[in-house]
Amino acid sequence: MRKKLATVWLGGCSGCHMSFLDLDERLLEIAQWADVVKSPVVDQKEFPEVDVVLVEGAVVNAEHEEEIVLMRRRSRVLVAFGDCAVTANVPSMRNAWPKEVVLRRSYLEVPGTVEGRVPTEEVAALIDRVRPLHELVKVDFFLPGCPPSADLIYYVLTELLHDRVPVLDEARLKFG
Repeated sequence: MRKKLATVWLGGCSGCHMSFLDLDERLLEIAQWADVVKSPVVDQKEFPEVDVVLVEGAVVNAEHEEEIVLMRRRSRVLVAFGDCAVTANVPSMRNAWPKEVVLRRSYLEVPGTVEGRVPTEEVAALIDRVRPLHELVKVDFFLPGCPPSADLIYYVLTELLHDRVPVLDEARLKFG
């Protein structure tokens, strides 16, 4: 039976999705096993029920908090996709300062800001502390890397889409 696959981008750089695209011709194999029903390039407004979701990025704002809870509820398997999702990585550098300081610096103290104000409607409200996914929801698999390699992504997806448990041991996760 065909699976439903989603990929989501929260607070990160999109590098994990670029690595996903580096699957190249292997994307055609993935397409034989699953329909990509939600991704940054699929215009699906609401998060659907899926078998597997790869979630890139950390939780940085109130909108992300709501989204990750919904994704968890509607996903059979949730994968923390890349170091930002696993540990909060680079986005968590913001945690060194109160969010008010970050907003003031970003919107009021730098040249080129619009109207000298902190946007409230155009930008989702920042949460007090950037968080990795597992602090908010149950994560089934952690796929580390900045970004994870295309080979590792392919392996994990192949296993999950065939109802097998990927073995993410030291040999498979070789770093460097």
